[in-house]
Amino acid sequence: MLIGGILLGLVLGLLAGGRLRNLAEIQLRWTGLLVAALVLRFATEAALNAGIDIVETLRLPLLVAAFGVLLIPLWANRTYPGLILAFLGVLSNGLVILVNGGYMPIWEPALAYAGLTPADVTRSFHVIVEANAQDFVGRLLILGDVIPIPIPFIQNVYSLGDLFLGLGLAFFLFAGVVRVPTPIEEQQDADLRRRLAADRAGYRASGLAPGLEQSASLQRPTVLGTDRQRLAGPGATSAAAVEAPSARPPISIPGLSPEVLARLRRHPYVRLALNGSFSALWSGQLISLFGDRVHQVAIAAIVFVLTGSPIAVALVFVSATLPNLLFGPIAGTLVDRWDHREVLVVSDILRAAVVFIMPIAATANIWLVYPLAFLLTTISIFFRPARVAILPRLVREDELLTANSALWIGETLADVIGFPLAGLFVALVADAVSIAFWFDGATYLASALLLSTLIPRPVQSEAPMGARSQAEAGGFREELLEGWRFLRNEPVLLANTLLAVVAQLTVGVLIGQTAVFAEHVFGGQGFDWRAVYGFIEGSQGAGNLIGGFVIGLVGARLAKGRLIIAGYIVLGLLTTVMALSGNLGVVLSIAFGIGIANMLFIIPSQTLFQERTPGNLIGRVVGFRFSLVFGAMTLSIGLGGVLAQTVGVTTVIAAFGLVTAAAGVVGWFVPAVREA
Repeated sequence: MLIGGILLGLVLGLLAGGRLRNLAEIQLRWTGLLVAALVLRFATEAALNAGIDIVETLRLPLLVAAFGVLLIPLWANRTYPGLILAFLGVLSNGLVILVNGGYMPIWEPALAYAGLTPADVTRSFHVIVEANAQDFVGRLLILGDVIPIPIPFIQNVYSLGDLFLGLGLAFFLFAGVVRVPTPIEEQQDADLRRRLAADRAGYRASGLAPGLEQSASLQRPTVLGTDRQRLAGPGATSAAAVEAPSARPPISIPGLSPEVLARLRRHPYVRLALNGSFSALWSGQLISLFGDRVHQVAIAAIVFVLTGSPIAVALVFVSATLPNLLFGPIAGTLVDRWDHREVLVVSDILRAAVVFIMPIAATANIWLVYPLAFLLTTISIFFRPARVAILPRLVREDELLTANSALWIGETLADVIGFPLAGLFVALVADAVSIAFWFDGATYLASALLLSTLIPRPVQSEAPMGARSQAEAGGFREELLEGWRFLRNEPVLLANTLLAVVAQLTVGVLIGQTAVFAEHVFGGQGFDWRAVYGFIEGSQGAGNLIGGFVIGLVGARLAKGRLIIAGYIVLGLLTTVMALSGNLGVVLSIAFGIGIANMLFIIPSQTLFQERTPGNLIGRVVGFRFSLVFGAMTLSIGLGGVLAQTVGVTTVIAAFGLVTAAAGVVGWFVPAVREA
């Protein structure tokens, strides 16, 4: 895992136009302590494998010292991209080794699932355990080697810490290899290009290489894209410096000119990867989303096993969606009062606590699951507007749409990869389904630690310094109303919200009726409808992934209003065609298109709210939007079920698809929507 992370970071960095020599210019704090900790860590393991008695006796203190000391320089350098992930990985592995007396436990079922046997475990650093559910908590086995990878060349059993450490090193090395100019350097580069253009003839006469102008922007000192980055001095980009014969060209990549590489390194996706705070936000969200997928499968499994009732399972999701309708504006108003980073961190900690106790409560009384599911979503309602509100304070304005795209790509990755893995994991733990909930809780805690390292810019208030707004003087109710008044009086955002309330009714129907559609259409054709349902969801997730990536690449050059309208029209028409089709290949292809259409309206809509809403209002404004849109979707889940029972599921899905397409057409005739 570590070698894979290192290679991934280096290869991606070189493909993005970076240079290996840039790594030599990275300036870390406490490097001596870092080297000493690594030497102690690997020397201890080598001595254990060699069977040295004194080291075996001191196994626990030596390993704890190595991991503990290693955490110090990682934390001191946490603002560099990826190092907070590496810190989290080392902390996770260190904790489980401490609790298990100096051993890293390997869960035997995971070892077998990876295609390995106890004979393959040759390192004295590990111990194989046959654990029950209690051991996953008492011995922290959930942080041990429990993730089986049966793929050749990387076949092994890994821990969450290994995964975090590998990803963290990949982020860090990518940032070290790639060189992204700062705004100051970009201005200097522009001035240099103008001078080069003016003196092109003189440069040619002096014999300067024809590719100088193209490669000028690449000949600059290394800077990591974090809030602690070091800027080059003014003289570093002078023409004389560029002409220096000692300047070595970047590593050549076949088929890519220096100009293309320069543009690639300036691309918003590359900049975002090198932004330490955004990387922490993206990584934390991705980790917790994977846990959510495991939790979603697990809660459906535990409720169905204990009750045997599909209605009982449906009620879980009803309980989990109601808070969107009830508390959205309230949560948004409170989020605007509070520190956004603290809201994110506390929300994750509270969600971890709820998830940890959920399997215990379900075993005691199944009815306790419903209020806990309700509470979990209620906490998430605070997390969501805080995440939307803090994003413009982490990235540049011209990177905002791409940042939203990257976040949606992460969520889609969790759908495409997470749901199948969640099903396998829940099946693997079998009767000990509590483990799946504790896994989700661990991912929330990991996310909370990552989010605690965010360094957002201060909120820019539009009120004069020292002035108190009417809302501040009037208390909570006035603050709540101020958010609604802003949304009501902002024609673009209001029109976008009202259109979404109608157009996204189809999304609710698809959430509630896709499984029924799969059984009704394909149940009698020799297919397992449950597998068809999974394939449809997976195809839609793949469309989300591709659509989100494409929007991130080209969306900034397109009108957001027209993207939103196109998204609704395409979504509606595709949904109607899918409902009327009885061919599995066609349905899966259309589901992929539906996923792309989702991104056409989701990402531009979120970007509009971030661009047009003052920072001190965004939480409550987004809260109102979430309440209206998700509330309508929640109601459409119930309405779709009632209508499907009466007139048939295919008719209902087709009809709602036409409603969405019609809403998109209407949006074309509303200037506030079309010209956004």
